[in-house]
Order: sequence, then C-alpha cells, then structure tokens
Amino acid sequence: MTLDRHALGFGSGERAIFASDPWASRGRLYPETGSPTRSDFQRDRDRIVHTTAFRRLKHKTQVFIAADGDHYRTRLTHTIEVAQIARALARALKLDEDLAEGVALVHDFGHTPFGHTGEDALHEMLKPYGGFDHNAQSLRIVTKLERRYAEFDGLNLTWESLEGLVKHNGPLIAQDGEGTRGPVPQPILDYCALHDLELASFASLEAQVAAIADDIAYNTHDIDDGLRSGYLTFEMLEEIPFLAGLMQEVGGRYPGLEASRFTHEIMRRQITAMVEDVITVAQQGLKEVRPQSAADIRNAGRVIATFSEAMLKTDQQIKKMLMTRIYRHPDVMRVRANAAAIVADLYHAFMADPQQMQKHYWIDQIAGMAEPAKARHVGDYIAGMTDTYAIAVHKRLFDHTPELR
Repeated sequence: MTLDRHALGFGSGERAIFASDPWASRGRLYPETGSPTRSDFQRDRDRIVHTTAFRRLKHKTQVFIAADGDHYRTRLTHTIEVAQIARALARALKLDEDLAEGVALVHDFGHTPFGHTGEDALHEMLKPYGGFDHNAQSLRIVTKLERRYAEFDGLNLTWESLEGLVKHNGPLIAQDGEGTRGPVPQPILDYCALHDLELASFASLEAQVAAIADDIAYNTHDIDDGLRSGYLTFEMLEEIPFLAGLMQEVGGRYPGLEASRFTHEIMRRQITAMVEDVITVAQQGLKEVRPQSAADIRNAGRVIATFSEAMLKTDQQIKKMLMTRIYRHPDVMRVRANAAAIVADLYHAFMADPQQMQKHYWIDQIAGMAEPAKARHVGDYIAGMTDTYAIAVHKRLFDHTPELR
C-alpha cells in the first residue's frame, strides 16, 4: 500500500461523511444550551483542559519519576504529544479534530501517582471491592469527581467524548455478552445504566486515532527517555531493523552529528513513519468498508486506524525492548517496589482513619460508610494524588518514606 496524499485533503477543512458531526451530537446526560461560537466537541475539549485532573498530570509519572530529572516525560507532556499526533491523524483523514484531541487529552485522567506501578498497587488494595482500572477511573473523574459546575457533577461531556474515552481501545463487550478484556469495570456499567455508551460496538474513528496516537507517542518518547537515562543505547536500538534503518539514514546524511540531535532526528522520523503508516492503512480500510456515516464506523466490526502488519511487528519489537531494557530494569523495579509500598501504606492509613484525607470532599461522612463505599472513596483520593503530593502525605503520616530514585 502507498500513501494517497491527494486523498488527504490537507488544509481543505472538509469533513468526511464518516466523521463525527460536531453539530449533531447525541447529546449530554444533562441537556445544555449549545454555544453560538463553539461546537459541542470544542466545548468538551476546553472543559477537559481546564480541569484539576488535567493540571495534576504534570506531576504524575510516565516512566521515570520526577526525581530522576526535569527533562523526562510526565503524564502531562505525554498527553500533549498524544493529542498532537491524534489531531494530525484526524486532519489527514478529514475527521473532527476537536473530538480526536479531546479524547486524547482525557485518556489518562484516571492514572494514579507513580504510573502503572501505582495503578497495580491500588488495584491490589481494591480487589475485594471490584479492583481499580484507570480507564474506568477517567470516566468517574469526568462524570462524577470533578466539582466545577453548579448544575452537575463532572464535566457533562457529550456522548461521543465519553464513548471515545471508554472504548478507544475497542468494544468492551463481545457479541456473547462477555467482557472482551475481562469483566467490565463496575463504574462503566453504572454510568451506562444512565447514559448507554453502547459497549459492544467500536468507537468513532476520532477515538481510534487517539488510541493509536498513544502507541506512537510512547513508543517514541520512551526510547528518547531511555537513551537519556542510559538504560538504552544506540547499539540496542540497532537490534530492531526499523530503528537500525532510521539510524543508518540519519548517520549517512549527518555524519558526526552530536548524540542529542542524532536522537531527535531518529525520533522525528519514527513518528512520521508510524503516522503515515496508520494513514495508509486507514485509507485502505475505508475503501473496503465504504462507511457512509460515523455509525458505519462503529458497526464495521474492525479497527480502521491501526498499523500495517510490518509496522505492527516493529511496534511489538519496540515494546519488547522497552519492557526488557527499561520497565523491568533492576533499578526501575526497585523504585517501583518503593512506590507501590507508598500507595499501600496510604491506603491502609486512610482506611484506618479517613480523617487523614484532609482535603477530601466527603471526609466527615466516610467514616460511617460501609466498607466497599469507604474503600472506593479512598481509592478515588489516592488515584487523584500527584507523585509529589503522595510522597508529602506519606512523609506526614510515617516515620520513613522510601526513596524513589
């Protein structure tokens, strides 16, 4: 397959027939009067950016905890990179850019402090009460936990934005009614009882490009951060044919280039190659499916925005390298163990004495709640913490706080 640049329509402003229509949204849980100057998807994006949850991302771990250095990605900078790639893909495929950007900006709201380590630790603590899932937590934040508006809890986002948030990785329920990735988290089922997000269908193409943009972003920036940390070397990258080819191209064109510029030249080519691969595959998929509406995308029975077989193989090779060389590196595992201990300590402390959650909205009511409800409130509180706040609270409550470096 070759990239059909003529079909991209760069700068045309034309929206494809299968794109989500911002002026024909399926609405919000609580009806609101529309804006004369912004579409509903623009308003969703703006609401997302102005949340407390969005600001907290700047002090939440992506891979390397902030103490490791100022130049590593945080959850916020990762989110911004995902949004930029998602918007580029949406523009190329003539989709609604605001919806794609909004889904990208909100997709990591539910992450705990200390990245996936914190999520795993909190899930372990909450197992008796349904566990913890960062995607479900993102939904809880935008439908319940953000307290900004006089007339409703959460952000009252459109159906399309919420659908994209919940289903950006595909349907949650198979045709036989079983969960596609295990049981559907209860917070998602609870919300769908009020506002059905149709969990058995695929999401819009805008949500699909946000999902693949996430993969492209972290595949690239985790390599960049890995090289900066010293856990990765250029020799290790050469083990992957795709990356070796990029290195050969850059080295041949710019002999003797300094390491930082050499790294950036590789990374920018990696992003470009992956983005163009997704566009090519999506164009071919659209020719095959021939969707006449956004509903046809949802009912296509397949993902449209994805990698080719060759790029998928590269994606898997990069993920394996990152897992082996960085995520499971002994130094990283030691820090992860200490971070998990902090999360577990905080959970047990708050369950024993909810008054220690000094800034919790319902602090005076929690002590009298049944155990499952209390545990969920404690989970919400911990999940909302930044790395820095979690460490500060742990230091206040305990004589010794593990080092995270």
